[in-house]
Amino acid sequence: MSIAQRLEHLPFTPFHRRLLILGGCGYMFDGLDSAIVAFTLPVLKTEWHLSGPSLGILGSATYLGYGLGSLLAGWWADRSGRRSVMMSALALYAIGSLLSAVSHTFGSFFSARLLAGLGAGAEATIIAPYLSEFVSSRYRGAFTASLTGFYSFGYVAAAILGFMIVPSSPDGWRWALVATALPVLMLLWWRRTLPESPRWLDQQGRTHEACRIVGAIEQSAGLAAGLSTTPDTAGRTNRPLSDLFAPSLRRSTFMSWAMWLSITFCFYAFFTWIPTLMIERGMTVTRSFAYAISIYAAQLPGYLASAFCTERLGRRATVATFMIGGGISAIGMAASQTPTQVLLFGILLSMFMNGTYGGIYAYTPELFPTSLRGRGMGLASAIARLGAISSPVLIGWIYPKAGFPGVFGLTTCVLLIGASITLLFGPKTEKRPLDQE
Repeated sequence: MSIAQRLEHLPFTPFHRRLLILGGCGYMFDGLDSAIVAFTLPVLKTEWHLSGPSLGILGSATYLGYGLGSLLAGWWADRSGRRSVMMSALALYAIGSLLSAVSHTFGSFFSARLLAGLGAGAEATIIAPYLSEFVSSRYRGAFTASLTGFYSFGYVAAAILGFMIVPSSPDGWRWALVATALPVLMLLWWRRTLPESPRWLDQQGRTHEACRIVGAIEQSAGLAAGLSTTPDTAGRTNRPLSDLFAPSLRRSTFMSWAMWLSITFCFYAFFTWIPTLMIERGMTVTRSFAYAISIYAAQLPGYLASAFCTERLGRRATVATFMIGGGISAIGMAASQTPTQVLLFGILLSMFMNGTYGGIYAYTPELFPTSLRGRGMGLASAIARLGAISSPVLIGWIYPKAGFPGVFGLTTCVLLIGASITLLFGPKTEKRPLDQE
């Protein structure tokens, strides 16, 4: 049997459980990094006397780094392997977070957040493709959607840090940023024994190494080791980037861009600004942060519902359904008049948008073959960061002019457009072999 066939025959093993936890911890820290900025911005606005657009620029710094990290990670992962990307990206993220905590000027904070985003974006882009290459199509969708569910723990942790540490002292925001960086050092230590992707090794003609890795997984599952003697896709290594636009992949490539761009624009517009928007509507800092904890906690049921739906409704239908649910919830946010209504529709919007991400992370790696998977995922993620970069700045400009209805009316339109494109142009990938174009 080939490497790909042997991987398809594997049951869910303790090895896969360990991958899920380690990969999930990476997403948890990525979520923590993304969310903690939302709790520092209200403090920096006052301390550094920043305008709305300037605050939006600081909020966008991390996401600019995400875009650059996504582009570099995809190219690096297809050329040099998945594992090295994840390890280096974690180190960059930790350094950037620590530098953010000791920043005293607009420029130094922007630069530090850019570096942290570079590391977080590179890692977030490659975790799902890397882990999906170890699992069978029988449970790949639920596995990947469950993996992204760890994001919610990061967001909830950020909300708790924002609630407990940021208001506690003038330097509380600095200590919150330090706290986001330190656990990553432990994760770097844990990950030192992670193997390279056997599918990627096989693509590179390093089938002997791939056999050793797969054999160890088979042994841990109590299975007899299979036999692989030649690369499963010989002659297809180092494919050019232009192959993403070949007739067989062009539709998937452009659809993935639109899908990622729409959800990322709305997601970061919402989660970067929600504490600040609540304060602008008359809530105290403490109350707005407490509400944010509830809204962030709603991410977990969203991811769990997505993991359930990806295997039953399919990836495409799950993504579109959750986007439509998010659009309806955004209409509710636009019409909200009381703090209770804001909280209710904020919880629903959080649940549906994160459920969308669970579906997207399961769906996107399946759109591309192994030789192009890193660049396909990286390019889609990088395009999406255009939304993450622009949305905080755009919301900072729109809110003073159009208020809550303007902000969440825009969110509704973008989510419904993304759902329509996904349904019209997205291929079905469930139960399809991972290397089938």
